[in-house]
Amino acid sequence: MKKKFIVTLAAVIGLSSLVPSMVRGEEKKVKVVTTIFPQYDFLREIAKDKIELKMLIKPAMEIHNFEPTPRDIKEIEGSDMFVYVGGDSDAWVKKIIDSINVKDKKLVTLMDCVKTMPEEIVEGMTVEDDHHHDKDHDDKDHDDKDHHDKDHDDKDHDDKDHDDKDHDDKEHDEVEYDEHVWTSPLNAKEIVKKLCASLVEIDPKNEKFYEENRDEYLKKLDKLDKEYKDTVKNAKRKEIIVGDRFPYAYLVKEYGIKYYAAFPGCSSDTEANPKTIGFLVNKVKEDKIPVVFHEELSDKKVCDAICRETGAKALQLNAVHNITKEEFDNNKSYIDFQEDNIKALKEALN
Repeated sequence: MKKKFIVTLAAVIGLSSLVPSMVRGEEKKVKVVTTIFPQYDFLREIAKDKIELKMLIKPAMEIHNFEPTPRDIKEIEGSDMFVYVGGDSDAWVKKIIDSINVKDKKLVTLMDCVKTMPEEIVEGMTVEDDHHHDKDHDDKDHDDKDHHDKDHDDKDHDDKDHDDKDHDDKEHDEVEYDEHVWTSPLNAKEIVKKLCASLVEIDPKNEKFYEENRDEYLKKLDKLDKEYKDTVKNAKRKEIIVGDRFPYAYLVKEYGIKYYAAFPGCSSDTEANPKTIGFLVNKVKEDKIPVVFHEELSDKKVCDAICRETGAKALQLNAVHNITKEEFDNNKSYIDFQEDNIKALKEALN
């Protein structure tokens, strides 16, 4: 009897010693931290439950005014892979990276995944005094896809030579690049490819799983691209008005849509000057624009003011910067938001 008890106890001890290792095995998932929703959503599509994924900036939080807490810094420090935008809205990242050990950490910057373009000022915009832009940019060739490079102050800067993408050097102090690179489905494809490659690099055992999911997701992005192209091709007009910030430059350039807006993409202004509102009101009336757009999580004040003056309808155009808590809890995806945009554009362009 005593011998049997000893054998049983030994078996229990042996089993219990295995439990922590099994738990540790489960917890050994690659830990990935992202700053905002687009890359978070791309990664959950690629990796599913194979990684431990966290979005640093909470749903409905204002991205441009975000300040990381000590807990946020600890999350970044404890991650295997950290994904951020690399623009002015998350300039705080550089200080954190400089202060922690990143030797064994995979860092992915969205602006390094695609070809970037300078943020532009178009006719009528309210611009902050410290904005570094070409003041003579209010040209009449706004719908020319190549006008970004033609009218820029920095004559030596050519997007084709912007391979190093060092957004912290002196040139970047003079040229403000548009950071909203994910708004174009074709850019999203490039980002997804880079994210997948980075995951495979740090977690090669799941390479096949990641790449199969990547390929399925790329098909969805191809479908989005076709829907956008068909929408614009069959539209009566190719012009939109945005009574808000304009973080959609990559999207409209991709599909040949002309636009006028109240503010540049990363403007901290929320109050447009009377001249801007008057200009946009006149544009809506002159060009018979049926819809005025605002971005997500906006106070809509400028958009609503234009609509009151013109009778136009206010609609949301998603930049997918961030989403509401309800949308997050309901697992609404980047694809869902882009499908909403296509529906809204069909109405605005017809």
